[in-house]
Amino acid sequence: MGQVLSFSNARAQRDSSGVPGLLETFGAFRKDRLDVLWLKENAELLNVLETTGCKISCGALEPLLPFYEGSLRHLNFFRQYYRFILSICLDLEDLGLPGERGEAMAGWIADRDIARSELSDLQRGEARRLLARRGVDLRGVEGLDDRLRGFMRQSACFAVPNRKAAYELTHVVFYLTEYGRAPIRLESEERRSLLFAGLVAFLDQDADLLAEICIALTFCDEVPPQDWCRWLDQQVGSFTLRSAQGRVGNDDYHPYLMCNWFQLLVGRSGFSDADCKGSVVIEGQARPSALRGVSMALYTLLDQAPGTWARMRRPLLQSLSTEDGDLLCRVEASTPVFEPFFEVFSRSGQVGRA
Repeated sequence: MGQVLSFSNARAQRDSSGVPGLLETFGAFRKDRLDVLWLKENAELLNVLETTGCKISCGALEPLLPFYEGSLRHLNFFRQYYRFILSICLDLEDLGLPGERGEAMAGWIADRDIARSELSDLQRGEARRLLARRGVDLRGVEGLDDRLRGFMRQSACFAVPNRKAAYELTHVVFYLTEYGRAPIRLESEERRSLLFAGLVAFLDQDADLLAEICIALTFCDEVPPQDWCRWLDQQVGSFTLRSAQGRVGNDDYHPYLMCNWFQLLVGRSGFSDADCKGSVVIEGQARPSALRGVSMALYTLLDQAPGTWARMRRPLLQSLSTEDGDLLCRVEASTPVFEPFFEVFSRSGQVGRA
């Protein structure tokens, strides 16, 4: 991929010529506007565009204008989705749509303490960040940053397959850094957590998660491993946008968004292939994962101790298929933290043994 550009230098160098078509298909065709999945998809697309500083004409935002105009009524009735609704309106305004509904929403949400229903610190972190965009403080979040960063320091938790925890890790970084506008200096265990989660994602050939991890590292002014970046660069061209009749069910829209988001952040083109007319299905290419094969092989070696890479490398590679072994070696070479990662990932020994 060549040199990875810093976030601050990349924002002015990206091409996103397919964005108007995406806004039309997401805003008007793929889902019904009363479907929560419409909210999710459009909130994520607009978030990518706003955080990368894309220049978008008001005409390109027109497919979302009916939602924006009715958004106060929508928020009042669907207040359980307040974060999606507020995020969409804030991003539309910050992308250039005239209006001040975001400020009115933020004040209404704070006055009624809507965020009180949140059980998760991660969700409180997102709510705080959204309200702060219009100068509104979220009450009752004392110590929130310390708890979020405490979660980030639990690196051993991210060396075993747990996609939910890994996505929560990336979103903690997104909210704490204000999507790269306020980078944080990572402590060693926080950096290791992101790299460990990335090693699992790379072994699984999970482009969606690996892209988020590389984005999170970039938001902290860190340079993601070059082999991960090169692989993600290859994945961008593997997506197919196919015309569809009517509404669209589950597809690969999210990895498509994440891979293109990372490309935009590092100064490459994003969404330039999005020639959308009407409803579109987004399909990614199947990627052979080695995670299951490696995990099953390790399970058969579970009683061997210690589970160091030096001790386990040969018997593990001998028990794998050629394809899984080659990918494991590529994962090993991608970052210097592979050996400490493997000591946790191997999960050798048994419960109760010293």
